[in-house]
Amino acid sequence: MTKGFARRAIPLVAAIAALTAIPTASMAQASTTPDSHRQLAVGPQYDTTHVYVAPGTEQAFAASWVATFGGSTLGPVATQVTPTPSRTMSELVLSPVGTLSLFDYTTPVPYPFGTERTGWLVTDLDRAVRTAKADGAGVTVSPFADPIGRDTIVQFPGGISAQLYVHTTAPSYPALASVPENRLYLSPDAVGDFLHSYLRFTGGRIVSDDRHADGAAIGLPGTTYRLLHLTSGFGATTITVTDGHLPYPFGRDLTGYGVSDLGATLAKAKAAGASVLWGPVSVGNRDSAMVQFPGGYIAELHADR
Repeated sequence: MTKGFARRAIPLVAAIAALTAIPTASMAQASTTPDSHRQLAVGPQYDTTHVYVAPGTEQAFAASWVATFGGSTLGPVATQVTPTPSRTMSELVLSPVGTLSLFDYTTPVPYPFGTERTGWLVTDLDRAVRTAKADGAGVTVSPFADPIGRDTIVQFPGGISAQLYVHTTAPSYPALASVPENRLYLSPDAVGDFLHSYLRFTGGRIVSDDRHADGAAIGLPGTTYRLLHLTSGFGATTITVTDGHLPYPFGRDLTGYGVSDLGATLAKAKAAGASVLWGPVSVGNRDSAMVQFPGGYIAELHADR
């Protein structure tokens, strides 16, 4: 991502610096956890979904995404973004509905890269590592240098991984029109430990906890499941708690994106080469669908009424 633009990307980042100032830690959501936790977050436009596409499809994906949602791209750049030898075409996609770090590897992907869901910009990487460990997360990739900063990967209970990063030169990205939802799927056995760790690290809070959500929203009409919505300085998180009996493609999606008109957005997506895998369906005050973009990336799209 977050890491991969090297020298060619830095002037591009500087070119958009006038669009918005770096947000401060005061943007983080209110929380009962200590200030030291909340101050790790910078802003949701800096928290990217890590998208690993099929080899050779990076440009097709980026073009499809921008045609669907608008926005722009920085890159692509051929670079190494892992601590061991590898090569990827790396591109940053800036769109009104969320920021994506796009990877199209020309070599095998070193483990455990590809298992992390997101990249989160933090105010202090070393403090973030200490905080994550104190809050029950494990460090799966120790801090390492990349062409434009430093990175690490942490894993929360339940097997949920995130890459934390800092840039040598602070980036500046436009504010989002809608904050994307980090979509997590957990078992009843894992959710308690996950929430304890994740909420403390992010300085977040539970917005809602519906223990009888309509299963039609996850392709299981006539059933119920537990649905939690969280918020923090790192953005929005949706947790689906189930027995794991999920129909495809649920659980393969990483992020949910809010749009104003779902029908019009789906039409744009299909015209840009994406496929609607499921839906649209209306449940409660939300219309949603699952879409696969060129390169294989699956996203949930929704419009709230």
